[in-house]
Amino acid sequence: MANSRDIIAKNIALMLKDGDLVNLGIGIPTLVSNFLPEGVHVTLHGENGCTGLGPAPKPEDADPDLCNAGGAPAALIPGGACFDSAWSFAIIRGGHLDATVLGGMEVDGKGNLANWMVPGKLVAGMGGAMDLVAGAKKVIVAMEHASKNGAPKILNKCSLPLTGVGVVTTIVTEMCVIDVSKDGLVLKAIAPGLTVEDVQSKTEPKLIVPAKVATMAE
Repeated sequence: MANSRDIIAKNIALMLKDGDLVNLGIGIPTLVSNFLPEGVHVTLHGENGCTGLGPAPKPEDADPDLCNAGGAPAALIPGGACFDSAWSFAIIRGGHLDATVLGGMEVDGKGNLANWMVPGKLVAGMGGAMDLVAGAKKVIVAMEHASKNGAPKILNKCSLPLTGVGVVTTIVTEMCVIDVSKDGLVLKAIAPGLTVEDVQSKTEPKLIVPAKVATMAE
């Protein structure tokens, strides 16, 4: 049975469209490259300086000079390219990304995202998340639905420092898929075996539930 991180990555991969240029952030987002469906040609971008990311290589095939944004071994598909950070961020800031897939610590009912720091803890830097949420046409947040202590991560209002205000397009967790609309959070799909009530019990904002809610891929 797939683990929660793989479930999230697979369902995001199924959302991507032929011809899209999509940035993959650190953590769960890097797994998306392992689940792209056959026949759908998506160009994956890593902010550290590459396009054409493919599925993660086997350990024996890993190139020590090639990694994704999280520093893990990566592979390039034919036609992939590596370049410097200036070129990479020109792609991001120039509005060329159809979507970015980012991890999240908190998302709230207004589409605000907090994912770059926890006050009082050591932070290496903000990375490129603020550029990504400002430059990408869509912002898809990939995160587990609750924290390790069971507290909701989808909140009425974020408590952590924000990465971006009103930037989130879609939230994907192991429990559900939620779209952010001007009216609030719309429940689009739920995991097999769960009910709307199960999802709502782990989510602070009141969800908008349409007449038909899809089932997530396992």
